[in-house]
Amino acid sequence: MRFLANIGRAVLGMLAAIGRVALFALETISHLARPPFYPREFASALIQIGFFSLPVVGLTTIFTGGALALQIYAGGARFSAEAVVPQIVAIGMVRELGPVLVGLMIAARVTSSIAAEIATMKVTEQIDALTTLSTNPMKYLTLPRVLAATLVMPLLVGVGDLIGIMGGYLVGVERLGFNAGTYIRNTVDFLEPLDIISSLSKGAVFGFLAALMGCYFGMRSGRGAQGVGRATKSAVVAASVLILAANFILTELFFTA
Repeated sequence: MRFLANIGRAVLGMLAAIGRVALFALETISHLARPPFYPREFASALIQIGFFSLPVVGLTTIFTGGALALQIYAGGARFSAEAVVPQIVAIGMVRELGPVLVGLMIAARVTSSIAAEIATMKVTEQIDALTTLSTNPMKYLTLPRVLAATLVMPLLVGVGDLIGIMGGYLVGVERLGFNAGTYIRNTVDFLEPLDIISSLSKGAVFGFLAALMGCYFGMRSGRGAQGVGRATKSAVVAASVLILAANFILTELFFTA
């Protein structure tokens, strides 16, 4: 009975955590239609999340695209199907690898930064000071970051997709001997509008989840340096797991025949 009680306690704890996150997300979204608004905080979040994430997104996707081209060529050589490299690189980057890799990079870079920043503000009682000054912390700290991440992530995913395909192109043309014009034509002809729509939609969802987890765990941080570290770690882990789970669900919705 003790074993069953432990299982039940874990399940109830998980359901309670899901409920808290859902209520936190609903409260964040509810502030979209209620003033006041803080455009300066929103603009700052756009720059921090979008512009300063471009280097890591570019480096991650270009090497992934190149490695993917090499792997597909090596695997296709076993079946005399080396010519499919452009098509598979394009669909692999746009449908799956581009959004997921960019999402995980944002979880590593942005979610940790948001969680640490908000947790530190809580430890140093800056959030209490905002409340004392009649400023809603959810509206001032959470909403601008979540909204900025949701809007800018599709752009980052689009850039990551293009750079990843370019990485595959460089490897295919310079290393594997593909004709440049044929490679580009096969890439463009093979991609469909649904592939691009799904990729950008995944980016918006992943950005929302990444910023939401950073804000949620930052707001719930414990006191002291240990609390800040625990909140940052929990935020990154939760964001990464939710991004992978959401990727499965969205892939199922978009591409199930």
